Amino acid sequence: MHKRALFLLTSAALLAPFSNSFASDGPQPLPLPAKPPVAQDTPYPGTIDLHVVATDLDRHILSVSEHVPVPAALSAKGGDMVLLYPSWLPGNHSPTGPITQLGGLVVKVSAKTATWTRDTVDVNAFHIAVPAGAQALDVSFQTLSPITPEIGRVVMTPAIVNVQWNQTALYPAGYYTRDIPFRTSLTLPHGWGYGTALRPDAARKGTQAAGGDEVTFGVVPFNTLVDSPLFAGRYFRRIELTKTGDAPVSLDLVADRPEYLAATDEQIAVHRALVEQAQMLFGSHHYDHYDFLLALTNELGRIGLEHHQSSENSGPTGYFSKWDKTFPARDLLAHEYTHSWNGKFRRPADLWAPDFNTPQRGSLLWVYEGQTQYWGYVLAARAGLMTADQAKDAIAMVAATYDTRAGRTWRPLQDTTNDPVIAQRAALSWRSWQRSEDYYSEGQLVWLDADTLIRSLSGGKRSLDDFARAFFGVDNGSVVTRTYRFEDVVAALNGVQPYDWATFLRQRLDAVSAHAPLDGLARGGYALSYTDEPTPYIKAYEAIRKMRLFDFSIGFSINSKGMLTNVLWGGPSWKVGIAAGESIVAVNRQAYDADDLSDAIEQAKDGKAPISLLVRSGDRFRTVSIDYHGGLRYPHLVRLEGKDDVLGTILAARK
Repeated sequence: MHKRALFLLTSAALLAPFSNSFASDGPQPLPLPAKPPVAQDTPYPGTIDLHVVATDLDRHILSVSEHVPVPAALSAKGGDMVLLYPSWLPGNHSPTGPITQLGGLVVKVSAKTATWTRDTVDVNAFHIAVPAGAQALDVSFQTLSPITPEIGRVVMTPAIVNVQWNQTALYPAGYYTRDIPFRTSLTLPHGWGYGTALRPDAARKGTQAAGGDEVTFGVVPFNTLVDSPLFAGRYFRRIELTKTGDAPVSLDLVADRPEYLAATDEQIAVHRALVEQAQMLFGSHHYDHYDFLLALTNELGRIGLEHHQSSENSGPTGYFSKWDKTFPARDLLAHEYTHSWNGKFRRPADLWAPDFNTPQRGSLLWVYEGQTQYWGYVLAARAGLMTADQAKDAIAMVAATYDTRAGRTWRPLQDTTNDPVIAQRAALSWRSWQRSEDYYSEGQLVWLDADTLIRSLSGGKRSLDDFARAFFGVDNGSVVTRTYRFEDVVAALNGVQPYDWATFLRQRLDAVSAHAPLDGLARGGYALSYTDEPTPYIKAYEAIRKMRLFDFSIGFSINSKGMLTNVLWGGPSWKVGIAAGESIVAVNRQAYDADDLSDAIEQAKDGKAPISLLVRSGDRFRTVSIDYHGGLRYPHLVRLEGKDDVLGTILAARK
């Protein structure tokens, strides 16, 4: 036998026992338990009664009771009934249902305690042992909402309560949520006002209950209930924004203190203009009524979340009282209102799900959120919530942020649509390198690019406004969601202006690049530039967030306590090992002060000496020298000579 053949046979013989051992002697996985019943488009046989008590403000506890009819087929024989706690929440784009807040679960049948068991794989599913003959389950539990921001978003304060029904309800598995009717009642502290897209049951007027006031709402499907959160407050004001006879829109305000509710006639007028400008843009509405829920607070957790017939929003306490300083926060209402059309009525097909425990996919979030971000700025400017110059300054900051985002050299924009599931909006160590949900604001730049290209190709006769009306403005008055795919977006764009829109979009979504898509600025008549003076927008932005923005010079942002909140990957500070979460103690041997740091950055422009920083990381201190001599740099837009002010036209009010 050939020596090589003999060697191979001998080696195989020696390895055989080990190969067999690896294949058969090790442990094998146990089979997974059966999944909860898959949702079917079948009416649930009965109406679930839900009652929530929201009066325990000191302990931040919501008390919940539910009466759940048992389907006849299950009642006849008894067996396993599965109740689900909502996990995949619309608008969050990820499985963020706060299951950790559920406590004290008790299930009773005819006043006798029944056994429940949590599913070991799907921990949001509860199996109930239903005895034969059982007609209904009486379920009770508490929602143990966060007491401090360190635990989670605070939803109960001494003056405000934010009830999100997905946190206060279990629902039966095996049914589309649109097929499960709920009758809901709520007990609030005595005398409090409230705002919600839900409407009270006309047959059951509000009553005074033990410890508060009770209101009962009309029967709605569970998906509508979850899509209709509630703000209630000790200090409450409702402002009607539409004329009698129109689909009513109101601004429902709650606040930490009553003086924060004092809006002037001029301030109310621009909120009315927002509704008018949106109606002119889309040429339709997809709600019976709409409630802007707005909390002016330092105590309730921050939020901006869309719903079909309402939106949950929070703003600075000086939203009205310091009107000239709060404009960077005023595109929020325009953004969330746009979602009634883009996201709630028209929704990406892979983001629609039959219930709140079926995974969603966000491949088209650059439309859902990116175009909404675009219209948020545009509508805010058209309505007067921001001036055109303020909106241009805001766009300059967006353009600069994404043009200097190092992570765009390895991670395409399309991949960021997975980020809600990957990161679930947790803090990131190196956001500029990791990227986050960049489909929002880089998506905004893509749609500015598309808008200006349509205007250029059509000689100014058509624009993205025409796309908005054609795509989102169909079926006026309908509240039934219509889904779409990438091909539908391309077809609608081609219907407005023929072009190779598929390639246009895929290039901006799938390619990696050192720079952001800024062609829309150039076609709009502007270029991104930098000066040593912050724009009024940046000054107001810094004041609202109590921070200073040095991202485009020394390469970091820093809060009012001297802690670094963001460090740019590859920037001057990154190069000397500075990271987010550390604190600046001293600048050039002087105790840290933000204005002194600004002076030091400017003084270093002579190129002689580096900037010396004393940095604290936990209990450790070190001194670093940053060899940066470029001075302060803040983004703004400059007009391009010989170019029309197309961006100004985009931002101008429609008449």
